[in-house]
Amino acid sequence: MEQPGTAASPVPGSMFSWVSKDARRKKEPELFQTVSEGLRQLYAQKLLPLEEHYRFHEFHSPALEDADFDNKPMVLLVGQYSTGKTTFIRHLIEQDFPGMRIGPEPTTDSFIAVMHGPTEGVVPGNALVVDPRRPFRKLNAFGNAFLNRFMCAQLPNPVLDSISIIDTPGILSGEKQRISRGYDFAAVLEWFAERVDRIILLFDAHKLDISDEFSEVIKALKNHEDKIRVVLNKADQIETQQLMRVYGALMWSLGKIINTPEVVRVYIGSFWSHPLLIPDNRKLFEAEEQDLFKDIQSLPRNAALRKLNDLIKRARLAKVHAYIISSLKKEMPNVFGKESKKKELVNNLGEIYQKIEREHQISPGDFPSLRKMQELLQTQDFSKFQALKPKLLDTVDDMLANDIARLMVMVRQEESLMPSQAVKGGAFEGTMNGPFGHGYGEGAGEGIDDVEWVVGKDKPTYDEIFYTLSPVNGKITGANAKKEMVKSKLPNTVLGKIWKLADVDKDGLLDDEEFALANHLIKVKLEGHELPADLPPHLVPPSKRRHELP
Repeated sequence: MEQPGTAASPVPGSMFSWVSKDARRKKEPELFQTVSEGLRQLYAQKLLPLEEHYRFHEFHSPALEDADFDNKPMVLLVGQYSTGKTTFIRHLIEQDFPGMRIGPEPTTDSFIAVMHGPTEGVVPGNALVVDPRRPFRKLNAFGNAFLNRFMCAQLPNPVLDSISIIDTPGILSGEKQRISRGYDFAAVLEWFAERVDRIILLFDAHKLDISDEFSEVIKALKNHEDKIRVVLNKADQIETQQLMRVYGALMWSLGKIINTPEVVRVYIGSFWSHPLLIPDNRKLFEAEEQDLFKDIQSLPRNAALRKLNDLIKRARLAKVHAYIISSLKKEMPNVFGKESKKKELVNNLGEIYQKIEREHQISPGDFPSLRKMQELLQTQDFSKFQALKPKLLDTVDDMLANDIARLMVMVRQEESLMPSQAVKGGAFEGTMNGPFGHGYGEGAGEGIDDVEWVVGKDKPTYDEIFYTLSPVNGKITGANAKKEMVKSKLPNTVLGKIWKLADVDKDGLLDDEEFALANHLIKVKLEGHELPADLPPHLVPPSKRRHELP
């Protein structure tokens, strides 16, 4: 309870009490110009000290750099060999890119970052990891075996103006191939997964078997399930009945590997520019492609929110890591028996997890993998671990509780200033406008290019019903119209919307043309199409069109 009289403090601006508190910080959050700048400074000033103090980078993920906060949204493509990953990129950007190789055998043997550049060219991995403008510098930790298999293909392309795409080597089956890579493939993918905005897992409708390496890779993507989308590619090569079975088998296989209660989103289609081999499911493929394109197009608009979300995830993990390391330090003897105590602590790490969980009220989902942590601890010198330093943890808690909330407001402001920010060019342009746009000429759009009123062809049938509903002065009441309209069994909310659209002159009555229009819209809805928000010009009854003129 505040003491009487304290509110009358002479301090100017006391109503903004948080300003004086924030003034003690190195940089006041309210001075951030952009969300990216805010995230960069919060990370450097508040989270990085905690990570360095408890060796977070040796266990989990290298330190973030400026390029990680400024880079364009990235899409990571992952899949077994010959599932169409490189062809998918070629389909999106509608252009060959340097280093591209396509074939039925495992052709892409490298990680290729397809990015925008003023001229076409290839930047090799060793040069990429020393370029401070690119977000790849920390990949040098994976060594030459990886860097020789990593490159950047840059080219001028409108799609790449907004996003970058990472092509990956086809995942093989068998122990021999995995050993011969010379680097930890799953660890590299995990590194990318932390930094990308979308992960697309591609499957071939003809070969659904998930190899051991692919299974390991999907498990490495744990904690990034929100970024994963699945594409069942080459679906035009099998009949509808077989496609249903393949889809069911894929969902069953994924359910065993991706341990989430929600069903992962699967897009079915044929993602290249060749004619469909079996065109039976053309409409399904078009709808699925549009959904996937909308998802990818939204990435630039949601990029700041994704970076904010990833920083929060990282901060939560860093806090838990600090508790684990400090607990191990606390249990270590000062002089004798260090090695035997270390073994005992590593073996009993699960109990330490439970103790931290109870003491600090931390969710089990925030803890790192127990098996992985035990492996990493084997090689560590516990005597060099640091004891708990509450001040560092308080700083991170303050960041999560206050600074992140202010940045959330800025994210919304930035989004509202850039409402049209979306991926443009390439395959994204092909279906946006014109007669090949998705759903063009269907549903409420039927008859859009016809000279005659599209409802007119069925009007004689509707007129017969109209004259049984006791029209007065050529119009029927809402009550009489309702008796007929409810026979469609559509909900009242839908019928209410249809009534509003059909009552063009807003007099609360329907004439014969408006009644025919209402029945046409009911038919549109019953066929599974959405109703328009406003009545399109081509559906306005001919006698009412004079009112549309200025």
